[in-house]
Amino acid sequence: MHRSILDAIKEGLWDYEPEEIDDSQFDSTRAMPGTDEKLEILADRVERGLPLWHSSDRTDYDE
Repeated sequence: MHRSILDAIKEGLWDYEPEEIDDSQFDSTRAMPGTDEKLEILADRVERGLPLWHSSDRTDYDE
């Protein structure tokens, strides 16, 4: 089993679909979209095999 989409890509498995992970299994972020902080969080999620998006992530600059 692959830990993340990155592992699958490295092995040339282009049709890999990760397991669905419930939002309760990882934290949301208040980081503003497009900031270095948000990009670091997204990169960390990918490396850990988590979904990029959490339903409670900040999605707007005005939040």
